[in-house]
Amino acid sequence: MAWFKRKEKGIHTSTEEKKDTPKGLWYKSPTGKIIDTKELEQNFYVSPEDGYHVRIGSKEYFEILFDDNKFTELDANLSSKDPLKFIDTKKYPDRLKAAQSKTNLKDAVRTAVGKCNGQDLVIACMDFSFIGGSMGSVVGEKIARAADYALKKKTPFMIISKSGGARMMEAALSLMQLAKTSAKLAQLAEAKIPYISLCTDPTTGGTTASFAMLGDINISEPGALIGFAGPRVVRDTTGQELPEGFQTSEFLLEHGFLDFITHRKDLKRKVTLYIDLIKNQPLRVKTK
Repeated sequence: MAWFKRKEKGIHTSTEEKKDTPKGLWYKSPTGKIIDTKELEQNFYVSPEDGYHVRIGSKEYFEILFDDNKFTELDANLSSKDPLKFIDTKKYPDRLKAAQSKTNLKDAVRTAVGKCNGQDLVIACMDFSFIGGSMGSVVGEKIARAADYALKKKTPFMIISKSGGARMMEAALSLMQLAKTSAKLAQLAEAKIPYISLCTDPTTGGTTASFAMLGDINISEPGALIGFAGPRVVRDTTGQELPEGFQTSEFLLEHGFLDFITHRKDLKRKVTLYIDLIKNQPLRVKTK
């Protein structure tokens, strides 16, 4: 009898004895490369096979940038209201509750202060998992308050952008955050406090039109999508075929919109180096 034929009908393995493959054991990158998730984590969430930078959130960036993952979160309990009584496929408050329950986040940005290579750094990091990293009133307010903290403490400031743009459920209130955050960054510039902007995949819409492109140094991760409108919208609007690699971080670097592209494993060292150079202070890390 062939090995694949059962001698007895029915399945006799009890539920308790069944062994399922744990979820998340493997990760498949868009290029088709497969990697063990533990190895991926140890490699700063970058596929060693092809260098693809997997989308990560504030939790992972804080682990990478803050010494020993120690930090104090700022304004952790701020959450959005519904001043416009907005309804699309569901009520805005219901959408917020669903996003908060799914992500365990209050909104699309977290702000914190901690040591980065021994010196204080304020970081505002966006989370794409929360309604596409959309920028609403809370995002603008938390970034503004983090900038105020950096201004008061004379501490370098960093924003990590990862956003689909303005949050339509807050309409003009969302668009007001562009001017609000830009004004705060102007105050930092006037006080000569370093501001580093990191654009990650994707950085689009109102974030690109405001704080994401206002850094003393604008940096990005390899292969990140950066632009105001997406490539499809630009193509349909202009009726033109787009250049190869349009709106990738490499394309923007070539055309002068970015200063550097930094691999995630070098991010902490490079951010420290940029801040030391801007402040004209002794270098804390070795240069390569």
